[in-house]
Amino acid sequence: MASNIAILAIVVTLLLQGGEAQLNTNFYSTSCPNLLSTVKSGVKSAVSSQPRMGASILRLFFHDCFVNGCDGSILLDDTSSFTGEQNAGPNRNSARGFTVIDNIKSAVEKACPGVVSCADILAIAARDSVVQLGGPSWNVKVGRRDAKTASQAAANSNIPAPSMSLSQLISSFRAVGLSTRDMVALSGAHTIGQSRCTNFRARIYNETNINAAFATLRQRSCPRAAGSGDGNLAPLDINSATSFDNSYFKNLMAQRGLLHSDQVLFNGGSTDSIVRGYSSSPSSFNSDFAAAMIKMGDISPLTGSSGEIRKVCGRTN
Repeated sequence: MASNIAILAIVVTLLLQGGEAQLNTNFYSTSCPNLLSTVKSGVKSAVSSQPRMGASILRLFFHDCFVNGCDGSILLDDTSSFTGEQNAGPNRNSARGFTVIDNIKSAVEKACPGVVSCADILAIAARDSVVQLGGPSWNVKVGRRDAKTASQAAANSNIPAPSMSLSQLISSFRAVGLSTRDMVALSGAHTIGQSRCTNFRARIYNETNINAAFATLRQRSCPRAAGSGDGNLAPLDINSATSFDNSYFKNLMAQRGLLHSDQVLFNGGSTDSIVRGYSSSPSSFNSDFAAAMIKMGDISPLTGSSGEIRKVCGRTN
């Protein structure tokens, strides 16, 4: 009996060291049984009052995972002695939804103090945001722990930029273990949300693979001169910016991608066929998107005794 217990202890230790292998959908089923309903309720309330918030939370998760893994590092606020990721180029003046995550975290802390990581709350909230806007659901693996630090430099270099070419996008996603198909599916998240003029100005004034009427429409609220109207917003999906559907891919086929990095997915290159497939089959897009979100959630999690369970998402314990 004693030897069986010893063997079990070794197995548990190996599992704890197994990183993503340790993530599972039941991690909190006994330690925080109301976790999923608590997160869902917080997301539902936030997205109902401001539909754009669903896209913002999904983007927070994406920007978290691409910088040293899904470890909640993006949630750490800057202080006089600490520079985090929130003011990195891809996040400054655009990352939002922090208060929603903070509110959900405080509700979760009331129910089960010191148990659930901010990294996991963000992963679950991203799924719930997609569902709330009519998109697919998936079972979120949990068991991540929170980073004790963050990296502005890594945020600046690792998060894919709206100016990237197709080959740069493929490489950027491959670097974190995501395939070209995953990349196209995840880009379909641009079926919801808004982007700032500074991210699409060059496309609407300088590029030729763009529908002329669409370019003219976007130019109305995004002046040509840099520094003028930089923060003016436009929907990433002109048809349905608050519905999670496959119209993003139909837009690409009509040369109505808002960002350069959107339109390169359908511009005579290797991903044209994937875009065509998603454009004609919403179910194929939904299932690939859900699978890619699960894969993205597996990027370099902190588990076992690594990291910590933050009490407040914006600062370390």
